[in-house]
Amino acid sequence: MPQKSSPPKPQQAGPQVQLRNLFPTPIALFPMPNADKINAALEEKIFEREKSVKSVHHSNWGGWQSPTDFPDWCGDAGKLVLSTAQQIATSLSCDRAGNPVKINWRLNAWANVNRQGQGNEFHTHPGAYWSATYYVRDGGAGSDPSLGGEFEIQDPRGVGPAMLAPDIAMKSPGGQSVGASELVRPVAGTLVMFPSWLSHGVRPYNGKDVRISIALNLTPS
Repeated sequence: MPQKSSPPKPQQAGPQVQLRNLFPTPIALFPMPNADKINAALEEKIFEREKSVKSVHHSNWGGWQSPTDFPDWCGDAGKLVLSTAQQIATSLSCDRAGNPVKINWRLNAWANVNRQGQGNEFHTHPGAYWSATYYVRDGGAGSDPSLGGEFEIQDPRGVGPAMLAPDIAMKSPGGQSVGASELVRPVAGTLVMFPSWLSHGVRPYNGKDVRISIALNLTPS
């Protein structure tokens, strides 16, 4: 006589995990309208300045870096880039309740020219709130990864997770680079904005052309 099978037991639900990704680090990329025309005007200004003004040396490995007087000689094209950066910074800022704010930004900015083998070591921008880089000329690196020159961002949480278990990552947005770094490829006509406290550098450029960028700091006044 066949045995009666017991009714299936109800399966217990697994633990309900609530995942909160706290303390995000915003990185904003903005393609500048009419970039070709803007960049042509900026190239002329920057190359002319490079010939007559000695480079300053901070984080740069070689290359030419202007003093922070770029707003004084950048012309209409440069002023448009700087005013756009200020508008983006305001749009990315709010009060502690999440409400929009009006901010008068104090600004300084400088130009950078990098050729083969040149870049920037890791650094931060103390005394500023937002910082940005605008790519005037990417030297071909925007379409050819082998040329390097990437904007490299260090994980602000530290290197510990990568040193302890380099083959394991965290299953959350952005978790695959935990303890390591992220790369942003330079593309002419793109403005990249980031918090000024974020440690960042520029990998050496391996091409035979020229890379030109504008860097700037914004501080609430």
